[in-house]
Amino acid sequence: MNAPVDVSFFTRAAKPLTSYRKYWAARFGTAKFLPTSRAEMDALGWDSCDIIVVTGDAYVDHPSFGMAVIGRMLEAQGFRVGIIAQPDWQSAAPFKALGKPNLFFGVTAGNMDSMINRYTADRKIRSDDAYTPGDVGGRRPDRAAIVYSQRCKEAWNDVPIVLGGIEGSLRRIAHYDYWQDKVRRSIVVDAKCDLLLYGNAERAIVEIAHRLAAREPVHQITDVRGTAFVRRETPEGWFEIDSTSVDEPGRVEAHVNPYLMVSDQAKANGATCAKEDEAQAVASAAETAAAVNPAIKPLTFVPNPALQARGRIKVPPRDRSVIRLPSYEQVRADPVLYAHANRVLHLETNPGNARALVQAHGEGATARDVWINPPPIPLTTAEMDHVFDLPYARSPHPRYADEDGSHDGATKIPAWEMIRFSVNIMRGCFGGCTFCSITEHEGRIIQSRSEESIIKEVEAIRDSVKGFTGTISDLGGPTANMYRIGCKSPEIESACRKPSCVYPGICPNLNTSHDPLIKIYRRARALKGIKKILIGSGLRYDLAVKSPEYVKELVQHHVGGYLKIAPEHTEQGPLTKMMKP
Repeated sequence: MNAPVDVSFFTRAAKPLTSYRKYWAARFGTAKFLPTSRAEMDALGWDSCDIIVVTGDAYVDHPSFGMAVIGRMLEAQGFRVGIIAQPDWQSAAPFKALGKPNLFFGVTAGNMDSMINRYTADRKIRSDDAYTPGDVGGRRPDRAAIVYSQRCKEAWNDVPIVLGGIEGSLRRIAHYDYWQDKVRRSIVVDAKCDLLLYGNAERAIVEIAHRLAAREPVHQITDVRGTAFVRRETPEGWFEIDSTSVDEPGRVEAHVNPYLMVSDQAKANGATCAKEDEAQAVASAAETAAAVNPAIKPLTFVPNPALQARGRIKVPPRDRSVIRLPSYEQVRADPVLYAHANRVLHLETNPGNARALVQAHGEGATARDVWINPPPIPLTTAEMDHVFDLPYARSPHPRYADEDGSHDGATKIPAWEMIRFSVNIMRGCFGGCTFCSITEHEGRIIQSRSEESIIKEVEAIRDSVKGFTGTISDLGGPTANMYRIGCKSPEIESACRKPSCVYPGICPNLNTSHDPLIKIYRRARALKGIKKILIGSGLRYDLAVKSPEYVKELVQHHVGGYLKIAPEHTEQGPLTKMMKP
């Protein structure tokens, strides 16, 4: 259901990405590469940029790099977009290189969290950086999202800051920071950004850009899904819910099987149900008394229909409800409340039923709330095709080329080399593994491209990418074999609150057909000039075994040495904590 149909079954319909009227600057046309200097702007005939994207990665114009996707998406809407890649953060001067943006700065630390990029697990500084020409380390600061935001504000104090990327996305509430071994505030507070866009941001960034272009003040843009911002108090018309009514703080018990009765669950755990025992005892006593004295009959309680509706609790509408999480000060002091706040965050990830979240930071005169709107509505297949069909150059910017004009020598960018001949066919993951961030970032609704769009990109790589020898390194995504897999019922999917569709077992409502994926594999490898199609993304093997034909197809034609199946552990104890089979 995720690939061929629209997502209009969600409670709030999303405006299609291609339905906006283009901004007036569309007359300048499409740039071969988005400009990174004033000279490049002059060559395009631009006197200024409408939007400037600041990133911690080298600029690679490829759909696997966030700054290119957002830049090209905004360009397709008619905006003039410039790129400031890996600026020197020691002063604000490099952030003025393209002049003052007319609308806003878009800030991202890059495709990776800057702290993971900069440090090893032993907290030692890395000497390399796969997103930098020559694999050279040290080209980005610690907590790049915060530093870049502050420098942009220093350069142009009156220009709005729109923060995005995985670093900001996963730090949207108070969070534990491994590097400092403490709980830090929401990045919205530390970066002092006007808006944080979490998850895949195409839908949100397009709406925000058009609203800012229409001269709407940034502080009034508070209703865009997938955004977070600071506000002083809950506005009128909202129903505030205490998070303890959603999840009870305390020891985490085993996951409850929603398809078992309480008594059946007790029996499965080798116990008995107290309520059932009590009822049985009362019934036995009544039967005994009736046998001794036939005049005594058990009482039968009949509900009064006139009273049934009186005791019902009226639930506030979900789209006007906000859940108040424990404050930053509370989660910093109490690990139980910290775990509770994160469980609530995980519960509110389904765009079909998620509610807004709010978390207080500070006390007294300095108190303010970090308000987090529900997740963005997933892209339709047509919108996914639109994103991936944008005019990417599929190579690093010419400024990174060596003396021969090549990107294969000393200036090679390893991250680009890895995805140079790969094709992303989908987004999202419904695995819900406790150690993984995909669900919190991309969401659990699978967003798939059409078969035609995928084949078109394979042909484009074959025909236009320099150095192609006939091997596609990957047809995949977050999980290789979740393409077009999703819930059989739109109604069930939009109401579901389960954190995983495959744990502790595969949900009976999940469509596990691999037929569309098998068809793409066969069609892609039959293309003229294609020698080999490899699958380099991780494989969910509990889904794969549901389709023996898929396993056979994969093993016979698409494995290049090793199959990535991610067996995190062999023992049941750790596996249950990770929610893995």
